[in-house]
Amino acid sequence: MENRGRSLAHVALFFLGCAVILAIAAALPFPRQSPEQEVFIGSLAGAGSLALTLLFVRWDGLQLHHVGAMPNRKSPVFLSAGFAIGVFLVALHSYVVGIVGHVHWERIPGAGFEQGGLVLLGYLLLSGREELAFHGYPLRRLQVVLGVWGAQAIVALIFALEHMGGGWSPAQALWGAAAGSVLFGMASIATRGLAVPIGIHAAWNFGDWLRGNRSVPGLWRAQVDQGFENAASSAGMWCYLAVMAAATLGFWLWHRARESGKAAL
Repeated sequence: MENRGRSLAHVALFFLGCAVILAIAAALPFPRQSPEQEVFIGSLAGAGSLALTLLFVRWDGLQLHHVGAMPNRKSPVFLSAGFAIGVFLVALHSYVVGIVGHVHWERIPGAGFEQGGLVLLGYLLLSGREELAFHGYPLRRLQVVLGVWGAQAIVALIFALEHMGGGWSPAQALWGAAAGSVLFGMASIATRGLAVPIGIHAAWNFGDWLRGNRSVPGLWRAQVDQGFENAASSAGMWCYLAVMAAATLGFWLWHRARESGKAAL
């Protein structure tokens, strides 16, 4: 019981430290919301989250690979695989929403190759920071004392609260961010690392930017056929939840298969 309480206290302190680092990074003066600002915040807050991870794993007598945060020679391959999965999920979501919600996308001028590269870099850095802050040390430590789904529930709730603090509505945070957190967390557990969830996370955010769902304009803009506005909104949310749930199930089955293989040895 003492060890459990100690682990929960350490995780709470870790979450608090990451939140403080993010708040400091976001509060530093920057001329306007832009891809450059996201690169700056992602770099600073990501470095801070990594430093905290190093501190806490040392405090607990662990190593980085115990919490999935140790890069290796396969990390670029897993990152690329995760990004490919994320691109597929965005494309699938867009395809289904387009049919069910009567939505199509039109190309808009403005963003070029340079801006697109900065946006992608920003999302990679921000995704790396969020995966370190949520699905590395805290998820793995909570998994030991609460199991997979108990850990997932707590991390998803904190993930949603952070997004609410960033201006998301409660519905967006609970149905959007929390569902994404469960997928990223299951990918982290199944692959025993952060490269795949970072790739999925970055690809989803970048895809959302491409189709015009972010504050900074992307390459396309959604157009809804007249009279189908409510249908498009509902389709977007329900299709999102279905895509996240299906992908989470896939990683959960992968995790179960790996655990069954270990038990059979």
